[in-house]
Amino acid sequence: MKAYVNARVWTGEQYIEKTTILVNQTEIVEIGEDISVPSDAEVIDLEGKFVTPGLIDVHTHLGVHSEGLGNAGHDFNETSEASTPYIRSLDGLNPQDNGFAEAIKHGVTTVQVLPGSANVIGGEIVAVKTVGTVADQMVIKSPSGMKAALGENPKRIHGSKGKAAVTRMGVAGLLRQELMRAEDYNESLINKTVHTRDLGMEQLAKVIRKEIPLRVHAHRADDIVTIIRIKKEFDIDITIEHCTEGHLLIDFLVENPVPIAVGPTMSAKSKQELANKAWDTMVLFEENNIPFAITTDHPVITIDHLLTTVKTAVNHGLSEETALRAITSQAAIHIGLEDKVGSLKPGLDADLVIWTESPFNLMAKVEQTIIKGETVYSQV
Repeated sequence: MKAYVNARVWTGEQYIEKTTILVNQTEIVEIGEDISVPSDAEVIDLEGKFVTPGLIDVHTHLGVHSEGLGNAGHDFNETSEASTPYIRSLDGLNPQDNGFAEAIKHGVTTVQVLPGSANVIGGEIVAVKTVGTVADQMVIKSPSGMKAALGENPKRIHGSKGKAAVTRMGVAGLLRQELMRAEDYNESLINKTVHTRDLGMEQLAKVIRKEIPLRVHAHRADDIVTIIRIKKEFDIDITIEHCTEGHLLIDFLVENPVPIAVGPTMSAKSKQELANKAWDTMVLFEENNIPFAITTDHPVITIDHLLTTVKTAVNHGLSEETALRAITSQAAIHIGLEDKVGSLKPGLDADLVIWTESPFNLMAKVEQTIIKGETVYSQV
């Protein structure tokens, strides 16, 4: 057993001073200010240090869009068809992607890896730890969702082929059509009348059964409203990924609460859908009690800048507490992993980041990254 003592801690919900964290192999056993340390425990004194849960990025293409490999590393968009629910990001995951090492160096211990947004339906999503050499051994949750996309990307990629939607109406129509097919297929599964199995429909039927959410790329306000309309029509669970113009829909999002991932706000306004991108999105969400996670969309903004994004949001008016929740406890809720990661409390994975000082200080550095009780990065 290890006892980390005398640290200032962000638990995922609050700050605690002079804290002790007891870790037994892979899990947190106890945390608090007045804890008896077992006599046989290895004591690590963190006086003057700051400890947070391992950071979480809820929307990345880490491992499926490897940097430095050119087209050979672009395994995130299967553009042979406009709807590819039969693919899995796990099958394209490259643990040797340098982004994983960068994630660990900067305190990111869990990421959700999505297919890209070229397709109306992009395929299954996976959540993984950022350490490992075998993809299957890195998995925390598979699948953690089904990817879909509205708006500019599927219009541009598949509309140009003349074989799929060329308008927002067409993109939404194709999504509905696929969800209807999945409903029919699911009904056939229930009635045991399926004669020819369909991998895509079997995977998409998980959305119909609410086993996984449909995680939908939606930047513009009209696309955000469209996916909530479709959610109601099919009675499915969704998350909104990016939500760039969410600040234009505050009252609507308060009335229609869904999990939201905001970002990558540090990116350039590289297309029409990003014209209204603003830090106000996060600030207004906080003011109106709309929970959200923060994402880099790696490699759009590289994973080493997850904390940079959070610091910049704070500089624009977001509170430190909400900013930290957005990459710890709220991020875990977004993925559906709050019973495993995102907070420092008994029974959860011992994913800890030890900082030289408060991560919001300019010169703060990651001193150690610990995943499931094992130190995977250290500057000590």
